[in-house]
Amino acid sequence: MMRGILAVYRKELRQIVRDRRTLMILAFIPAFFLLLYGYALNFDIRNVGLAVEDRDGSAESRALVSAFVNSGYFDLAAAVYSPAEAERLLDLNAARAVLVIPEGFSREIVSGRPAVVQVLISGDNANTATTVMGYALSIAREAGTALSGRVEIEPPLRVEPRIWYNPELRSTLFLVPGLIAYIAMITAVASTALSIVREKESGTLEQVRMAPIGTFPFVIGKTVPYFFISLGSAALIILASMVLFGLPMRGSWLSLLLALSLFLIGALATGLLISTVADSQQVAFQLALLISLLPTLILSGFIFPISSMPQALQVITHVVPARYFLIALRGIVLKGAPVTVLIGPLTALALYATVMLSLSSLRLARERA
Repeated sequence: MMRGILAVYRKELRQIVRDRRTLMILAFIPAFFLLLYGYALNFDIRNVGLAVEDRDGSAESRALVSAFVNSGYFDLAAAVYSPAEAERLLDLNAARAVLVIPEGFSREIVSGRPAVVQVLISGDNANTATTVMGYALSIAREAGTALSGRVEIEPPLRVEPRIWYNPELRSTLFLVPGLIAYIAMITAVASTALSIVREKESGTLEQVRMAPIGTFPFVIGKTVPYFFISLGSAALIILASMVLFGLPMRGSWLSLLLALSLFLIGALATGLLISTVADSQQVAFQLALLISLLPTLILSGFIFPISSMPQALQVITHVVPARYFLIALRGIVLKGAPVTVLIGPLTALALYATVMLSLSSLRLARERA
């Protein structure tokens, strides 16, 4: 029995040493996961973008704004002068909250009467919105007491928060769009990651190399069938989310189709690039999970706010396509945002898809040479 165990042990060890890619995955990925999770998992919400609509323009109103900004939880994103400007900033995700200070605010404070301010909070991320609302109420109470110079049973400053896009703060409306991106990314990448590797293992790739067809058409032809399969699968997921979880659809279906198509093309092209690098289906599957699973879950803003991550990780998130897809998806289904508002994330998705398709073609052309 021990002889058999040792024989299998030696054989498996030789196999791992020969397969350098798998060895790299087994040796370095756990340490990478530890470092990434250790720095990225942060439930403290900080650096919340705050827009201010100060209709009073007094020393007291400026002191209130300073209390919010100096708290360490809010960053001043912009000063707005109309509700339309505030709504646009919330739609663009340039601000997560808007502080509205009405006219006569200083008069109410000086006279000792309770003053009312309003905080508009984007509710597309229910967890973040709940935390931001708690921050706003706490800061407003402390600032009101400091401005009035008195501690009273009735607070001198009262806040009336309003949650936009998700008034009930249902966590499903925050989680379901992220799950759609998560599932679509993994299935799309894994499906194409195995395609060319399977041709390598079966020997049919040699026949393809002799065929009179260019590299880029070959890549497109490989992608198109998986694109329609992935698109149909994603559509079923979205419809099921609407039926089972009450996911709304406040925007345009054409906008959703555009965002979903760009995201899937980039994911499928990523899988093709993986298949040109890997030599076996096992390695291709491992790489597909590594590249699609971790960034989509951790670095896309699906669960953890990007603004709360270290600066180095925030830079890395700019190459994660799920980050832009989540902005577009939540903007369309929860906010009803038009395409003109989503030009930024849609352009990023198109650029990512173009780069991945180009790299896949170059890698495959090198193999066919």
